[in-house]
Amino acid sequence: MTAPEPLRAAKALRGAAAAVLVLEGIAVLFVPRAIAQTEGGLGSRLWVLLGLAVVLILASGIQRRERGLLIGTALQVPLLLTGLYTNAMWFVGGAFLLIWAYLLQVRKQLLGTAFGPVEEPDPADGGSGPAPTP
Repeated sequence: MTAPEPLRAAKALRGAAAAVLVLEGIAVLFVPRAIAQTEGGLGSRLWVLLGLAVVLILASGIQRRERGLLIGTALQVPLLLTGLYTNAMWFVGGAFLLIWAYLLQVRKQLLGTAFGPVEEPDPADGGSGPAPTP
């Protein structure tokens, strides 16, 4: 099944992917509070977590670009690995990973490709396009 308006569906899915990345960045910002009371303290882990949060939020802004989904998919690995700092992040990172996988699956069903460019339907082939104005 493909979407009747693939460009519109692609735009909506890019917005959803950007929203998920922003939420991931916010979730990472809660980790320093959890590890501050541990024996090791924050140390360099704070900078790693702040950097990851900034990268996640910046990656949400490049979802319009063709490689934005690839970058967002690659960032799921470091998000999941924040579980090494606090065990709760294994669950949170896993939940976000499942949401991301679901978005990719919906994109593949609607557009025919999980990562590739969206092709505009050709009006000559019977594709529904906007009606010409007189």
